[in-house]
Amino acid sequence: MAFIVGRKIEMTQKFKDDGTVVPVTLIRAEPNVVTQIKSVESDGYASVQVGTEVESELNKPETGHVKDLPLISLLREFRVSPGDLKRGDVITVEAFAPGVHVDVVGISKGRGFAGVMKRHLFHGKKATHGTKDQERMPGSIASQRQGKVIKGQRMAGHMGTDRVTVKNLEVIAVDPAAQVIALKGAIPGSRGGLVLIKTRPGTTVWQV
Repeated sequence: MAFIVGRKIEMTQKFKDDGTVVPVTLIRAEPNVVTQIKSVESDGYASVQVGTEVESELNKPETGHVKDLPLISLLREFRVSPGDLKRGDVITVEAFAPGVHVDVVGISKGRGFAGVMKRHLFHGKKATHGTKDQERMPGSIASQRQGKVIKGQRMAGHMGTDRVTVKNLEVIAVDPAAQVIALKGAIPGSRGGLVLIKTRPGTTVWQV
C-alpha cells in the first residue's frame, strides 16, 4: 500500500490517446520522509508517520523528534502496516502509477455561518399569500409535548472545513520531475490545501 502527503494545485484536464477528455486535479507531493514507525507492541496500533515541507528551524521538541533527519515541519500518520519501511526512508510520487485507484483525504472549503437551505438543502417555504419573511426559515424544531430539541437537529451553523474522504479515484498521470500527481475528478479543499493520498486496500506495497 502506497501513501503520500501533498498539496492541491488546481483542476485541469488531460486528453487520452483516443481523444477523450478527463477532468483531473493536480497535486504536488514533495518527497515524504518516514519519521516514525509505530507498532502494536509499543504503541497499541500499527502506523507510519511521514513528514514533508522542510523549514529553516523548528522548536526544540520538534527538532528532537526529527533528529538526524531534515527539519520537517508537517507530520501526518497513515494507519497502515509499515512493511519494509524504516525511519529515514523517502517516499516520492513514483510510488504511484497511472491506473491505480486511491483514497484522498482533504479539508473542505470553509463556508462560514450558513442557513439550513445552503447547509442541509432544505427547500424552504412557498412564497404565497400569508408567508412573510419565512421563505428560508427552518420551520418547527421540536414538538410542544417533547419540550426539548433533539440532539443532531439540522439547523443553521458553521459549514465547511470538515475532513472529507473521497474514495476510489484513478491516478491518470504521474510527473516525477515536477513531483505532481494527476487524479481523475475533484477532491475536497481549496488551492494549496493539504491532501493525504493512499492506495486502495489490497494494493501491493512498493519497494523503497
